Amino acid sequence: MGIHMIEELCCKHNDLTAKDIAKLKSVAENLGMIADCTGADIFIDCITRDPDEAVVVAQAKPNSQESLYKGSVVGELAYRSKEPAVLRTLDVGMPTSDMWAVTQENKNVRQNVSPIKNDEGRVIGVLIAEKDITDHVKTKNNLSVLSRTTEQLMEALMTSRHRDHNLPYHDSDGIVMFNETGISTYVNPVAETIYRKLGYLDKLEGIHFSNMALDQVVFQDVLEKRQLSHNEVKVGSLVLNLKYAVMKNRDFKVSGVVMLMRDETDAKAKEKELILKSVAIREIHHRVKNNLQTIASLLRLQSRRVDNVSAKTAFSESISRVLSIAATHEILAQNGVDDVDLLTMLQRIKSSIVDYSVVGGKEVRILIQGDTFMCNSDTATSIALVTNEVIQNSLKHAFKGREKGNICVEICKASTYGNIVITDDGVGFDVGQVREGALGTRIVNSIVKDKLHGTLTTESGEGGTKVLFDFPLDEATSQERPEYPSIPQTS
Repeated sequence: MGIHMIEELCCKHNDLTAKDIAKLKSVAENLGMIADCTGADIFIDCITRDPDEAVVVAQAKPNSQESLYKGSVVGELAYRSKEPAVLRTLDVGMPTSDMWAVTQENKNVRQNVSPIKNDEGRVIGVLIAEKDITDHVKTKNNLSVLSRTTEQLMEALMTSRHRDHNLPYHDSDGIVMFNETGISTYVNPVAETIYRKLGYLDKLEGIHFSNMALDQVVFQDVLEKRQLSHNEVKVGSLVLNLKYAVMKNRDFKVSGVVMLMRDETDAKAKEKELILKSVAIREIHHRVKNNLQTIASLLRLQSRRVDNVSAKTAFSESISRVLSIAATHEILAQNGVDDVDLLTMLQRIKSSIVDYSVVGGKEVRILIQGDTFMCNSDTATSIALVTNEVIQNSLKHAFKGREKGNICVEICKASTYGNIVITDDGVGFDVGQVREGALGTRIVNSIVKDKLHGTLTTESGEGGTKVLFDFPLDEATSQERPEYPSIPQTS
């Protein structure tokens, strides 16, 4: 971790006092434990005589995960242009959370930075945690742990016998520290609140680990494993997330254990509520899909009793429209949310129409391709109807006098608009001669204009027909919808 180099590097790059350097060393003693608790690469950077540079004086890699670093960067410089969070915290003395940076090994990371202050309140260094930016969701979750606990943990390690420090306490993370014999030496206010809820009335400092453990963990087992252990337990009405890590002194000998505790009772209750909502949404879409398929079946039965060709055609078109909506609700029923992947939906509609269809003795191939993105159910249903209508129109008219043909549906996503392009290699037609009163034409024009708030363009000639319609993405996507937990699919 480079503890032995802190004094040498400080003498070279800054004018910190011996007392300041001793404080940095006391923080550095437990970098390994903090690295394991957070699953992040941990560093101490110090001020230099250049206001736009800091120097790395200590480093620790997590044991539980692969480090982002191939070697040590102790002694190297951090520049404002590449690590703005580090210099910002050194300048203003305030924590900086989840900020982009470029490491000394030229990797993109996100940093959480907390100030290290001397007894006079002056910033002498910073404590940094780094996670890989490419795994953003996991990075954000792990950094959130650090952002809520690092300041407390660091201060607790340095002042575990004093309760008059002035760092702010966060409202979700408790810290309990035990010495090498298992006696609690420090309990922060969040942990105190949790234990009071569980009925602990005595003073919490001085109690043995065996009387404070809230799971099946044994103190000696934690010491012997000498690594981070993690448990989620239900105690009374509380759901707690517990983490244990071994503390070491500057000689790297075990000096005790730290327990991090987070009350996740409310979060679990909300998760349960979201699951119930997800089940309800899935069941609604499942029933709608079944009802639509029943309607389609009834229309089929009715069409078999009709001899008139025009009536049969009308029945067939209506059945196709119903099934295109049913395909959307089928996907929504499987996902349990109110968003649908557009490419998947159009693939499902294609399957409900034809794959390698024979239309009047003609072999017609339908291809669906393009970008993948999510859109809300209202937009998905409108797109399904328009796409189905255009495909059905091509199947009916585009390949007269031909033995085979192709229809291609392509999804394109731009920065603000999405568009669907449907092309065929049929005989084409005179766009100016299209009968405006036709039901299919009215449906397509009405949905694109009134439902999708987009525009419709049709081009046709001897080489075939191209129909393009677009829609604004801010209305199609559901950016503020909650992420529902996944649940088992229903039949």
